[in-house]
Formats: sequence, C-alpha cells, structure tokens
Amino acid sequence: MFSPKPGTTIHGPAITVKMVRTNSPGAFPPVHFADANKEGHIMYIQQPKDLPSACWGGLMSTRAHKLGALGVIIDGRMRDIQEHRDIGFPVFARGTSVLGSNTFTRASEINVPLQFRGDLWIHPNDIMVGDENGVVAVPPSLVEQVVQLCQERMEIDENTLAALRAGEPMGPTIKRLRK
Repeated sequence: MFSPKPGTTIHGPAITVKMVRTNSPGAFPPVHFADANKEGHIMYIQQPKDLPSACWGGLMSTRAHKLGALGVIIDGRMRDIQEHRDIGFPVFARGTSVLGSNTFTRASEINVPLQFRGDLWIHPNDIMVGDENGVVAVPPSLVEQVVQLCQERMEIDENTLAALRAGEPMGPTIKRLRK
C-alpha cells in the first residue's frame, strides 16, 4: 500500500481493467479507464509484467476520487505517491515508477475476468479487500463463508495470543489451539 496511510482499509466490488502494451493490436475502450470508476467500487488494474512504467498516477486518482471510487489496486506500478496521499485516496500497487504509461501501456478491456496467476482470477464485482497487510479478492458467492472462516480464525488467534501472553510455550499452545 502506498497511500494514504497505514491503518487504511478498503473493501468493495471490483471494476477490472486489462492493460496491454501500447503497440498491441485490438480495440480501445469507449472511455478512458479512469472514467470507468464507480461510486463505492474499487478498480483492479492488471498491467503487463516486467514493464518499467506506472499505469496509474495522481490525475487518475483525482478523477476516481471525484467519481466516488474507494481505491485502486494495481497488479503493476503506480506513481505520484504524494498526490494520492494529499487527496486521501488509497492506492495499492506492486511498485512505483517515475515513468508515465502513455509510451508503455494502454487500457484494452474494462470489466472482464483477469487471470491473476495460474487458476486464480479476478472477476468484475468480486469483493476486493485491501489494508496495510495486502489485498485479497473474494467471489460474491463466497463472502459469507469467508467472513465466517475469518471470524473463527480471529478467535483462535485471540486465544493463542492470550495463552502466549500468560507465559505458555509456543509449541504446545499452537498444537492445542490451532488444530
């Protein structure tokens, strides 16, 4: 997470954007991808791997913020960190760059399923959650199941922490509480 600050958490449905190399054949979306942001949504952008450029910057965050977007998650690079912080707009990315996108990448598709890695896909309207620890995506059909599992794990962690604070040894405590 690069902005706005530690302690920030975002969650909401995804709007997906597939970026391609500038010279790739194919159609262009009917609007600039920053204009595809929606109120209460999080934009997930997939940039081609191994590019030195950013695909998102301060001007785009300004537009997304104005449209009511909750944040942006980039499988790639971003720039203009201070601009995002100044407007309090959360941006999560794999890295940064001082290079802009125009000579390197362009949007090719909006709101299409994107293959993250292997069998992992990000679909439009998947629930994206991001905080200072990282980002996850959950299909809407699994949200209730995931929430229940997280609540159970949180209780186990709280009990484990209490036992460790009381002086119990790590090995037996883990074995007893983390089945």
